[in-house]
Amino acid sequence: MDTYDLLAKLVRSSLEFDKKNVEATALMIVNKIKKERPETAAEITKALSYSGYESSTARSLDMSPLPVDRETRYSLVKLSEPVEIPDPILDEYVRRQLDDFIKEREMITKFLDEDIIPPNSVLLSGAPGVGKTYIARWISYKLNLPLVTLDLASSISSFLGRSGQNIRSIFEYAINQNAVLFLDELDSIAKRRDDSSDLGELKRLVNVLLKELESCPSTCVVIGATNHPELLDKAIWRRFDRSLTIPMPEENARMQLLQRHLGKLNQAAKKTTVEYLSRNAKNINAADICKMCEHIKRQTLINSDQSVDLLALAELFKVSQLETREEKILICKQLKKEFPKLSQREISQITQIPLTSVSRYLAKGMEE
Repeated sequence: MDTYDLLAKLVRSSLEFDKKNVEATALMIVNKIKKERPETAAEITKALSYSGYESSTARSLDMSPLPVDRETRYSLVKLSEPVEIPDPILDEYVRRQLDDFIKEREMITKFLDEDIIPPNSVLLSGAPGVGKTYIARWISYKLNLPLVTLDLASSISSFLGRSGQNIRSIFEYAINQNAVLFLDELDSIAKRRDDSSDLGELKRLVNVLLKELESCPSTCVVIGATNHPELLDKAIWRRFDRSLTIPMPEENARMQLLQRHLGKLNQAAKKTTVEYLSRNAKNINAADICKMCEHIKRQTLINSDQSVDLLALAELFKVSQLETREEKILICKQLKKEFPKLSQREISQITQIPLTSVSRYLAKGMEE
């Protein structure tokens, strides 16, 4: 059995949570690769040696045990190893700002030698699904640093004062480790202090967070993310070196997302179909476009006797549902204009509009 066969076995065992087989297979892989890839073999062996301990990922990465809530003993953060992922598809300005940030972090020694304070923080805002978490993971990969993510469920405590202590513990941990600290859903702990509906404890928590961000050294990388920038305390914005709004993907970005995630279906589907998907997905976020592509690929396997184009168009209208009668009329006429060969029955299949309504919409437009 060669290394590639063992990799397949390792994946199966992992998905079945068969720890014994995972360990045995990993050891066989170590024996196969230790001559050609001694460093990788040593890393696998080290990971195996810590597999029986709590916070085994942290131990295998030479990091201290994760900080925990004093009362519940739950971890306050989640730890992820840097994993290679494709570059995010972003508009030119945002991408340039992120590229500059990464270059600046890579030049941190030169900055310090010249008495220049290097930037260490980025605040990302935008609607859900536009790619904020993906960007944090990508920065972790580009800097080759583990990602430490704030776990709100365990960090925010009902006990007076303990939430603030948890935040301090998280920052202390991040400062002492070579990692990227990711403060997701930042608005949950950094709401405006002039909000009269909030309890005093939450206001104190904002003060703690501001103090920790202010005193965070340049060696510690911090990424914040929020879906609700309007809720953030004004002082929070000043604590981050860069504040970037991640917009919904423009048509060019949507096309790139479709091409990347449809894979070989790009060749199977007509160019006009992919272009139509790109144009008409303007209200769909990046995450849902990726999910739509996965659904299209599944449907082409399940319904291999059906047209790829028909299945792809149908998935679009499952995500972007038609609500008003006017929208339904417009889409029926648009589909018939752009795809003249589509029958009324196929338009009905794509849009989930009853066949009789499709026939009426195409025949008389807005009139009954």
